[in-house]
Amino acid sequence: MHKEQNLPDEKLQKVLARAGVGSRREMERAIAAGRVQVNGKVAQLGDRVSLQDKVSVDGRRLKLVAPQQNPVRVLLYNKPEGEICSRSDPEGRRTVYDRLPALTGERWISVGRLDFNTSGLLLFTNEGELANKLMHPSSMIDREYLVRIQGEVDDDMKDRLREGVLLDDGMARFTDIVDGAGEGRNRWFYCVVMEGRNREVRRLWESQGVKVSRLKRVRYGNIFIPSHVRVGQWIELNDSEIAELCQTAGVQAPRPSPSSRQKTADRERHMKRLRSGKGRRPTGKR
Repeated sequence: MHKEQNLPDEKLQKVLARAGVGSRREMERAIAAGRVQVNGKVAQLGDRVSLQDKVSVDGRRLKLVAPQQNPVRVLLYNKPEGEICSRSDPEGRRTVYDRLPALTGERWISVGRLDFNTSGLLLFTNEGELANKLMHPSSMIDREYLVRIQGEVDDDMKDRLREGVLLDDGMARFTDIVDGAGEGRNRWFYCVVMEGRNREVRRLWESQGVKVSRLKRVRYGNIFIPSHVRVGQWIELNDSEIAELCQTAGVQAPRPSPSSRQKTADRERHMKRLRSGKGRRPTGKR
């Protein structure tokens, strides 16, 4: 294992993301806004730091960590409709972070977002580099959604959606569309996109003059929602699942942590609670 003083300097946003403050993209915005200081001076994009540097964000001193010093953790959350993907909400609405287990000295980073009225699979990790890779368009990771459409959908419309539609922020398309249940003007479809643009699935369908009445994400890369994980519940991925997810994202898989046996035992206990109906928190108003 490398000694801290022998570790090379790294880009500031990468170090911040690994510390669990946010994704690398969020950290780039924070640096550009002047919210980050290194050794008492306002940081600039392109700065590199070592573990010996004193780094703070919004005036709060951070504890920097070496690569893979903290065990990589990933949660799968089955998001209900009516929750926002922010850490807090001025209107007092429930957020996706309210149900997650607490971390000490770290933060859960959301891998992408889901709209307020969209449900389904949402991943969280404490590893900023993994989150960044999973979200970045260059990784070409597909996201699959189950969508209920109100309106007439014919083969020509599906062909147009596969070939590409010009939206306000550029061309977008589904890489696949498969018929689901229903018939007539109220039908379900499975559709796949390779990017995570804001409201992309809804905007694609609405560009064809039909209405999206329900939308649920059912897959992110190789990760599906297990049937026993009900709406509002989460599970923690085990080491082999995390390794496979890292492979999908194109990052080096972490070595199993010394606490992996304990983490597996905790996961098994949590799974038993889910199956018994005891692992879901009350959903009353805040």
